[in-house]
Amino acid sequence: MKTTAARLAVMALLVVSIVAAGTALAQNTNSDLSGKWLFTVETSAGSGTPTITLKQDTDKLTGHYSGQLGESDLTGSMKGRDFIFTFNVDAQGYALKVTYTGTIESKDSLKGNVDLGGLAGGTFTAKRQ
Repeated sequence: MKTTAARLAVMALLVVSIVAAGTALAQNTNSDLSGKWLFTVETSAGSGTPTITLKQDTDKLTGHYSGQLGESDLTGSMKGRDFIFTFNVDAQGYALKVTYTGTIESKDSLKGNVDLGGLAGGTFTAKRQ
Protein backbone atom coordinates (compact mmCIF):
# COMPACT_ATOMS: atom_id res chain seq x y z
CA MET A 1 0.00 0.00 0.00
CA LYS A 2 2.69 2.46 0.97
CA THR A 3 4.56 1.80 -2.27
CA THR A 4 1.47 2.68 -4.37
CA ALA A 5 0.86 5.83 -2.33
CA ALA A 6 4.50 6.85 -2.69
CA ARG A 7 4.36 6.28 -6.46
CA LEU A 8 1.20 8.37 -6.72
CA ALA A 9 2.81 11.15 -4.70
CA VAL A 10 5.88 11.12 -6.96
CA MET A 11 3.69 11.14 -10.08
CA ALA A 12 1.65 14.04 -8.72
CA LEU A 13 4.85 15.95 -7.97
CA LEU A 14 6.09 15.32 -11.53
CA VAL A 15 2.82 16.59 -13.02
CA VAL A 16 2.97 19.74 -10.88
CA SER A 17 6.61 20.28 -11.94
CA ILE A 18 5.77 19.89 -15.63
CA VAL A 19 2.86 22.34 -15.36
CA ALA A 20 5.04 24.84 -13.50
CA ALA A 21 7.78 24.55 -16.11
CA GLY A 22 5.24 25.10 -18.91
CA THR A 23 3.88 28.17 -17.14
CA ALA A 24 7.38 29.58 -16.70
CA LEU A 25 8.11 29.00 -20.40
CA ALA A 26 4.88 30.76 -21.40
CA GLN A 27 5.74 33.70 -19.17
CA ASN A 28 9.21 33.94 -20.73
CA THR A 29 7.53 34.16 -24.15
CA ASN A 30 5.71 37.25 -22.84
CA SER A 31 8.99 39.11 -22.95
CA ASP A 32 9.27 42.84 -22.63
CA LEU A 33 8.78 44.49 -26.02
CA SER A 34 10.91 47.47 -25.00
CA GLY A 35 13.62 48.19 -27.54
CA LYS A 36 14.26 48.90 -31.19
CA TRP A 37 12.60 46.66 -33.78
CA LEU A 38 13.12 46.33 -37.54
CA PHE A 39 9.78 45.55 -39.20
CA THR A 40 9.28 44.01 -42.63
CA VAL A 41 5.84 45.05 -43.88
CA GLU A 42 3.99 43.77 -46.95
CA THR A 43 0.71 45.50 -47.90
CA SER A 44 -1.50 45.85 -50.95
CA ALA A 45 -0.13 49.43 -51.18
CA GLY A 46 3.51 48.32 -51.17
CA SER A 47 6.20 47.14 -48.79
CA GLY A 48 8.59 48.76 -46.35
CA THR A 49 11.03 48.27 -43.50
CA PRO A 50 10.19 50.76 -40.77
CA THR A 51 12.03 50.96 -37.47
CA ILE A 52 9.78 51.02 -34.44
CA THR A 53 11.01 51.76 -30.94
CA LEU A 54 8.77 50.42 -28.17
CA LYS A 55 8.61 50.97 -24.43
CA GLN A 56 6.50 48.57 -22.38
CA ASP A 57 5.16 49.45 -18.94
CA THR A 58 3.16 46.40 -17.73
CA ASP A 59 0.38 46.19 -20.36
CA LYS A 60 0.88 49.70 -21.81
CA LEU A 61 2.98 50.38 -24.92
CA THR A 62 4.41 53.69 -26.10
CA GLY A 63 7.01 54.37 -28.72
CA HIS A 64 7.96 55.86 -32.05
CA TYR A 65 7.49 54.87 -35.71
CA SER A 66 10.07 55.85 -38.33
CA GLY A 67 9.57 54.68 -41.89
CA GLN A 68 8.03 55.17 -45.29
CA LEU A 69 5.01 56.94 -43.76
CA GLY A 70 7.21 59.46 -41.92
CA GLU A 71 7.68 59.81 -38.17
CA SER A 72 5.07 59.44 -35.45
CA ASP A 73 4.69 58.62 -31.78
CA LEU A 74 2.56 55.57 -31.01
CA THR A 75 0.48 54.11 -28.20
CA GLY A 76 -0.84 50.63 -27.58
CA SER A 77 -1.40 47.75 -25.21
CA MET A 78 -0.48 44.13 -24.46
CA LYS A 79 -2.60 41.17 -23.41
CA GLY A 80 -0.70 37.94 -22.93
CA ARG A 81 1.37 37.40 -26.08
CA ASP A 82 -0.84 39.70 -28.16
CA PHE A 83 -0.28 43.40 -28.72
CA ILE A 84 -1.78 46.33 -30.60
CA PHE A 85 -0.47 49.80 -31.27
CA THR A 86 -1.61 52.74 -33.36
CA PHE A 87 -0.22 56.00 -34.67
CA ASN A 88 -1.39 58.78 -36.96
CA VAL A 89 0.40 60.04 -40.06
CA ASP A 90 -0.23 62.51 -42.85
CA ALA A 91 -0.16 60.55 -46.12
CA GLN A 92 -0.13 63.02 -49.01
CA GLY A 93 -2.55 65.34 -47.23
CA TYR A 94 -4.77 62.63 -45.76
CA ALA A 95 -4.85 61.90 -42.04
CA LEU A 96 -4.27 58.17 -41.66
CA LYS A 97 -4.57 56.02 -38.54
CA VAL A 98 -2.22 53.04 -38.79
CA THR A 99 -2.89 49.98 -36.61
CA TYR A 100 -0.51 47.09 -35.97
CA THR A 101 -1.90 43.97 -34.27
CA GLY A 102 0.44 41.10 -33.57
CA THR A 103 1.78 38.26 -31.50
CA ILE A 104 5.10 37.72 -29.78
CA GLU A 105 6.72 34.73 -31.49
CA SER A 106 9.84 34.79 -29.30
CA LYS A 107 11.67 37.39 -27.22
CA ASP A 108 13.24 38.75 -30.44
CA SER A 109 10.53 38.04 -33.04
CA LEU A 110 7.02 39.39 -33.76
CA LYS A 111 4.43 38.85 -36.47
CA GLY A 112 0.98 40.13 -37.29
CA ASN A 113 -1.20 42.39 -39.40
CA VAL A 114 -1.19 46.06 -40.29
CA ASP A 115 -4.16 48.23 -41.28
CA LEU A 116 -3.50 51.51 -43.08
CA GLY A 117 -6.64 53.37 -42.08
CA GLY A 118 -8.91 50.95 -43.93
CA LEU A 119 -7.31 51.90 -47.26
CA ALA A 120 -4.85 49.00 -47.37
CA GLY A 121 -3.84 46.09 -45.19
CA GLY A 122 -1.11 43.55 -44.95
CA THR A 123 1.22 41.54 -42.76
CA PHE A 124 4.47 42.11 -40.91
CA THR A 125 7.31 40.34 -39.22
CA ALA A 126 9.75 42.07 -36.89
CA LYS A 127 13.14 41.33 -35.39
CA ARG A 128 14.66 43.00 -32.35
CA GLN A 129 17.76 45.05 -33.21
